Amino acid sequence: MRFFPVPGVFELKTLEKEDIKTLIHRAVYDKEKGMGAYNAVIDPDAEDFLADVANGDARAALNAVELGIMTTERSSQDGIIHIDMEVAQECIQKRAVRYDKDGDNHYDTISAFIKSMRGTDPDAAVYYLARMLYAGEDIKFIARRIMICASEDVGNADPQALVVAVAAAQAVERIGLPEAQIILSQAVTYVASAPKSNAACVAVFEAREAVQNQKTMPIPVHLQDSHYKGSAKLGHGQGYLYAHDYENHYVDQQYLPDGLVGTEFYRPTENGYEKKIGEHLSFLKK
Repeated sequence: MRFFPVPGVFELKTLEKEDIKTLIHRAVYDKEKGMGAYNAVIDPDAEDFLADVANGDARAALNAVELGIMTTERSSQDGIIHIDMEVAQECIQKRAVRYDKDGDNHYDTISAFIKSMRGTDPDAAVYYLARMLYAGEDIKFIARRIMICASEDVGNADPQALVVAVAAAQAVERIGLPEAQIILSQAVTYVASAPKSNAACVAVFEAREAVQNQKTMPIPVHLQDSHYKGSAKLGHGQGYLYAHDYENHYVDQQYLPDGLVGTEFYRPTENGYEKKIGEHLSFLKK
């Protein structure tokens, strides 16, 4: 079977923000290919705003520039048409949100977003989600923060939270905006509403501290690998008890190194599913 190209079919791809800014600048100042003959100027923040809001669509940005030049009165002082942020917002019919992606407001918003999820306030969490989406925040960045919160702040109190967050992260990459906002909203409200526990987070930090501050202790001989040649002569694996051979698939034996026997790194809370985990561990140890 042979395939022939279809004549007259072109794939149009979205432009990068810098490409849009180049087109806007040319449209305002180029006297041959743009509207430079109208003697207009555009403020840098207005140019950046239009390029951002256009979201890769050059027509949207250029239409806004043309509308701004054709409908804005010339300044009585210098006779120039000034396209500032206010004019840009009116022409593209979208309000600018105070949100500098590289500045303090960016970090303040994402901080409030995470703390609202951690604090079990789905209304606040989805509000900050909307603010970030409206300002053009990267949806993959938002999805990563949701995944982190699902593990760090929900943890085993609801293990399904991480599953939802990971699925949402994969889905937004495949689908993109505007539908991705629905997926993010589902993940955010689920994680925010879930019972909370940071026990798993605390466990790994305490274990790392023990590794860092204490000397490296030998692994118990019965836990060491016994499959390589010569390991039997060293006694590796001898005395190991296979858990599945015992009732409830559990047998009491030493797993931590000698100097850490009895240390508890993971302490399940009473919240959500983690309460069942704690009860199960207590049952086995009794």
